[in-house]
Amino acid sequence: MKMHYLQHVPFEDMANIEGWAQDRGYDISRTLLYEDEPLPDRDKFDWVIVMGGPMNIYDHDKYPWLARENGFIKAAIQGGKIVLGICLGAQLIADVLGGKVRRNSHKEIGWHKVSLTPAASRSKFFKVLPKEFTAFQWHDDTFTIPPGAMRTAWSEACANQTFECNKAIGLQFHLESSRDSIDHLIENCSDRASGWGVHTEAQGAAVQGRQVPRGQRPYGLLPGECGEG
Repeated sequence: MKMHYLQHVPFEDMANIEGWAQDRGYDISRTLLYEDEPLPDRDKFDWVIVMGGPMNIYDHDKYPWLARENGFIKAAIQGGKIVLGICLGAQLIADVLGGKVRRNSHKEIGWHKVSLTPAASRSKFFKVLPKEFTAFQWHDDTFTIPPGAMRTAWSEACANQTFECNKAIGLQFHLESSRDSIDHLIENCSDRASGWGVHTEAQGAAVQGRQVPRGQRPYGLLPGECGEG
């Protein structure tokens, strides 16, 4: 299995997903978009992970590579690749599939409960998750569910947490989080952490140690554990 990921900023990498993939002997490659690195040909990967980032999907004037990335994601989906988007990545996928991305009513930052929808029981990806679980969140924006996609999870602060459309999967929350990756978000984006649905830094740090011990792997949502690949 050849896995490629798109990274938007230095402090948001694959975190626990990378260890998960290494344990399975996957070939891992990446494109650092903030370094303007070239995107690979479609025959170079089996599935792509689109990571998070603090920018908006429409910030093309500040980040010209967003337009190029948008075309790459669209081609990967049309080519039948597995495409997993996390936070900003999910918003980019939603946009490609015809959904809308807008500012959410509330910021959602910290550890928050996520609940599966009844439709998730029909999903080969989401049905492996508990009906309710705690996930790490860090976002201002949200997406509408794209036409033809299945809404599979929600939270009190954000009605659309996840969707599935064939082999394209969007996660608004950070299922990949490790203690280090959360520390990096706090270090780089703490100026955004205020408002409803937001843990304070002290609360977040306390929950980190309880919820994500070092080396812990993410929930078994990824395709290699769900019959894909």
